[in-house]
Amino acid sequence: MQKAFVLGAGLGERLRPLTEQLPKPLIPFFHHPLITRAFDHLKAVGIREFVVNTHHLPEAYAKAFPTGHYQGLPIAFRHESPTRLETAGGIANVRDLLGDEPFIVYNGDILTNLPLEPLIREHQERGNLVTLALRSSGPAQHIAYDTATGRVTDIRNKLGTGNEGTHLFTGIYICSPEIHTWLTPGKVESVIPIFLQMIQRSEKLGAVVLDEGYWWDLGSRSAYLAAHLDMSQQTDSPPAIVPTAQITEGAILSGLNVIGDHAIVESGARLENCILWPTAHITSDADLKNCIIRSGITVSGRHEDEDL
Repeated sequence: MQKAFVLGAGLGERLRPLTEQLPKPLIPFFHHPLITRAFDHLKAVGIREFVVNTHHLPEAYAKAFPTGHYQGLPIAFRHESPTRLETAGGIANVRDLLGDEPFIVYNGDILTNLPLEPLIREHQERGNLVTLALRSSGPAQHIAYDTATGRVTDIRNKLGTGNEGTHLFTGIYICSPEIHTWLTPGKVESVIPIFLQMIQRSEKLGAVVLDEGYWWDLGSRSAYLAAHLDMSQQTDSPPAIVPTAQITEGAILSGLNVIGDHAIVESGARLENCILWPTAHITSDADLKNCIIRSGITVSGRHEDEDL
């Protein structure tokens, strides 16, 4: 398995105004675009080519990856315009880039280190059409999973089985190339109705439960802040403040403050549990708590639980 399709076309509406400046998969997480965490995760299991769909602020991807590569591996971008095609439509739209081998689909707004090897092994050994990576706990347990057969049997009780769900869908799955016979090029369509059709026709929609490691959906500001705090407590936590940040003597920092490249915090400013994107500027009279400051934004005064 050599290729992965990383979903990068989401609008990130719950993260506004942050996503007015960057697509959700490019928001910085400990100073690196979130999508690079997905790339690193996939690269570790042998993926050698990335395909990424774009829609909102596509020029930001060109700026983040000017050579069209990540750590020597090629990235093929496919823009969806004027309409975003959703997941199933997005997969159909990149069929030519994915080729005729199985591929991994990976949501671009998640942060996880769950083991991918068992997912790959399950897909290969079972001969599934699609294999989902699940977790047995989490905020949205919508997938009905039969542990005896390794099959998905319903999603949110849409098929009337009476099972509202037992497991969380991680947003990571493997597709065999035959998936394309189920898709309609150019159609705006989620992958969930496709999965339900597969269940109805007794196709091999399988899954594997992967509870090891961490998993975050960074689709909201609360999750974005909480994931930084959680990561800071890991043994391999990256530095919270980069060397190029300018923290003037007399600034008062408490809690976890993640401060990016060439950000400025003036003397007298107070920060508590804030995230500063590169080139953010905090003036001397600022008093900020649980705030996220975008690149190039100058902030003064008192703010709490705000994105600026």
